[in-house]
Amino acid sequence: MHDANFFIQCLVYLTSAIVVVPIVSRLGLGSVLGYLLAGIVIGPFSFGFVGTEGKDLLHFAEFGVVMMLFVIGLELELDLLWRLKFWLLGLGGLQILITTVFVAVISYLFQYSSSASIAMGLILSLSSTAIVLQTLKEKGLMKSLSGQASFSVLLFQDIAVIPILAIFPLLSEGSSVGGGDHSSLISEFPGFVQGLIVLGVIVSIIGIGRYGLGPLFRFLAKTGNREIFTGASLLLVIAISLLMGAIGLSAALGTFLAGVVLASSEFRHELESNIEPFKGLLLGLFFLSVGASMDVSLVFQDPIQLFSYVFGIVLLKALVLFGLGILFKIPLDQNLYFAIAVSQVGEFSFVLFGYAENLHILPANLVNLMVASVAMSMAFTPILLLIYEKLILPRFEKSSFDVGSSEIHNDKNPVIICGFGKFGNMLGRFLCVNGIGITILDHDADRIQMLSRFGFKVYFGDATRTELLVSAGIESAKIVVCALDSIEKNKQLVESVKHNFPHVKIMVRAGDREEAYELLEAGADQIYRETRETAIKLGKDLLINLGIRAYQAKRAEDVFLKHDDDTFLELFGYRKDNITYVSLAKKRNAELERLMVVDTEENKISLENSWSDLER
Repeated sequence: MHDANFFIQCLVYLTSAIVVVPIVSRLGLGSVLGYLLAGIVIGPFSFGFVGTEGKDLLHFAEFGVVMMLFVIGLELELDLLWRLKFWLLGLGGLQILITTVFVAVISYLFQYSSSASIAMGLILSLSSTAIVLQTLKEKGLMKSLSGQASFSVLLFQDIAVIPILAIFPLLSEGSSVGGGDHSSLISEFPGFVQGLIVLGVIVSIIGIGRYGLGPLFRFLAKTGNREIFTGASLLLVIAISLLMGAIGLSAALGTFLAGVVLASSEFRHELESNIEPFKGLLLGLFFLSVGASMDVSLVFQDPIQLFSYVFGIVLLKALVLFGLGILFKIPLDQNLYFAIAVSQVGEFSFVLFGYAENLHILPANLVNLMVASVAMSMAFTPILLLIYEKLILPRFEKSSFDVGSSEIHNDKNPVIICGFGKFGNMLGRFLCVNGIGITILDHDADRIQMLSRFGFKVYFGDATRTELLVSAGIESAKIVVCALDSIEKNKQLVESVKHNFPHVKIMVRAGDREEAYELLEAGADQIYRETRETAIKLGKDLLINLGIRAYQAKRAEDVFLKHDDDTFLELFGYRKDNITYVSLAKKRNAELERLMVVDTEENKISLENSWSDLER
């Protein structure tokens, strides 16, 4: 019976998401608001399709935020993170300090105790990592100045959760200091010992990530078992989360650090594509849970008070962020976007409010009111950003969003080569020496290890997977080269790219004519038969070695290739009619023989002088 109830709850959550989220996204409000609204609709305070277990589910769904930080870390090279240190420490640190002071002073003026005022300031200084980063990624603004500023502030806030949890017991005026839920395995040790253990764990994560995980994933890749690789990806995230939690640190911070360490690994894109589906589902569940746990009745009890809290919080944070944006010289249009995007209160506040209530720092009635205010501030963020994009941003004569995206490090390349065997290797070398940026995907771990010795940056993964192509930057690429060893895999890749990314041109390597026909039918734009090009070049050299003059051999090569191209396309329409196909092929071969004879006689004299240099 319990199992049946579980499946009913799953049915309710999934149905609400599938119905509400596409509608809200279609209206341009983003998927985040859709999940929140879906949660409110099914929650115990609205239609009551689900009960109060939403709060318990919320803690489980927070793992989606942890996974998101891991994926974000995978997208950041260490050198980029180092370049952001000025914003990370300056912009992020000042935002928390100034917001905390303002909120604490205002709360104290409203007759709250000094401890409660400081706790309110610390909690409300945090913003929603999940909402902001998800919105920025959906809109493609992660590389813009506003995106990088937002990320810097959010990352510093995630780090700040650790000292905030340590400060709260000091603010407690009750007897339950300690907050058992937040105790760690090292809490009994002296402070300096705890510091050494934390430092050792962080150094261990960096060392294992840099030197230990590469050989492990390379070994798993050789098994050819995708499920094992996916399981290892999840195991990595879960193990780091448990380890960080055991020593009292933020799981999100630990997995982010692991992601940054693995950002330079050849398995980066495969890890990202493996984690992405789980991250998306858990993030959706997280926002559904936030909506379901929101006490809508508070809105109707005293809507003026509630909306005053929400408006005051968002306005205060936006003004602080806007002022800091001016100080850090962010362009006006992007500064406004940055200020609005990070002006809500974050998901960690739900945990911190509960923690503050358990420590008797904040009264229960205030906590309930603030939790509802936080949820509403999160729900309003996509709406405020949409209003800004539609009504305010167009008023700027020239937007700096495009300029900003080019100033921030961007490793997206115009060409993606799928399959880096002999053919792909030769093509990659040719493009590199001509200054063309390429992203290389291959599924052979031994080949990747060997190529890395020669300086090639090759990423491990199955290129037929759509999520891997997205991770590799296909949405901004211009051309995809399909050079996989298997014809079936090549066909699958062509069909996937043609269906999901129609703006990308598809250039394909084929073995023979039959393979070329299959790939052409699958949707390839240009096909290159390696057996044809190589065979005809060999034939040309063979003629020269038999005494045929160089210009005649070159002309014979050109005529044959031109005729073969025309015949290839003509025969494509009859490839399933065997009788017509054979008859037409014989006819075209006979025409080619006559054409070669005539062309040789007509061009022999006129081309002789032009090609005399080839004979030397």
